[in-house]
Amino acid sequence: MTAPSVGVVIATRGRPELLRSAVRAALAQDYDGEIEVIVVFDQVPIDALDDIAVPGHRRFLRTIHNERTPGLAGGRNTGILATSAELVAFCDDDDEWLPTKLRRQGEEWEKNPDAVLVSVGITILTEGAEHVRLPPVHTVFADLLESRITEIHPSTFLLRRSSLLGEVGLVDEQLPFSYGEDYDLLLRAARTGPILGVPEPLVVIRWNRVSFFSDRWQGIADGLTYILAKYPEFASTAIGSARLEGQIAFAYAALGDRPTARHWARRTIRHDRSQLRGWAALAISARLVPASFLVAAVNRRGRGL
Repeated sequence: MTAPSVGVVIATRGRPELLRSAVRAALAQDYDGEIEVIVVFDQVPIDALDDIAVPGHRRFLRTIHNERTPGLAGGRNTGILATSAELVAFCDDDDEWLPTKLRRQGEEWEKNPDAVLVSVGITILTEGAEHVRLPPVHTVFADLLESRITEIHPSTFLLRRSSLLGEVGLVDEQLPFSYGEDYDLLLRAARTGPILGVPEPLVVIRWNRVSFFSDRWQGIADGLTYILAKYPEFASTAIGSARLEGQIAFAYAALGDRPTARHWARRTIRHDRSQLRGWAALAISARLVPASFLVAAVNRRGRGL
């Protein structure tokens, strides 16, 4: 049987060299089906990427402009709507797939056809270290309420295009700064079926570069507040609520908004006294430690806020 066609959507802005590595890795997959790579340029001029050789008669490369809401969500949706492939995969413009990534996902999906999304493991590159993170083999909605499960990284997502145009829906373009769009999409996907994970590190995630969100604390606070309000199911889990509230508290503390940070920190601790982000927000608000120090410390261990 012919393997399903895959549309690889790479939304990009201002990373020309890393982008080329991401595109070449997507084109070099040992997958039997047709692969179309769509690079969506967001808020920057289109680069035709003429210097990239496109191997094989089944593989194509298109470069287009983001025609929807500026930002990552609009860029990804532009790519989803532009492809006619059966499956859609995301890859960030600074990440890179190993050659067997799509094939292994397809093999596992054949064994578990009820899955709504398939991910793979990741290797996070930080300054001077590598950290392997493997996803659970089976994830449901309740799991994602309690934990973001960051091992399920957006550069590993593989979904049916029909799901994105139907029951799951497109990436939410109303999310402030597009922050948390991957988590929101996971939650919506898990409402419709299980998420499958291939426990092999088949995507390289580069954290040894500057993130677009590294200092955009207001966007982080607004995005997570939006998600917390969007899903009333968070009220059913103190641990899940505290996790988001702690991240919001931390962001406001980093902004220097001490009253708001303390408000969210109190909510965090009330729900879960073991949630360290709430205590960290209080420490930052009391000027005992800078937010940048704590962020750098967790990033070195391959973890995020």
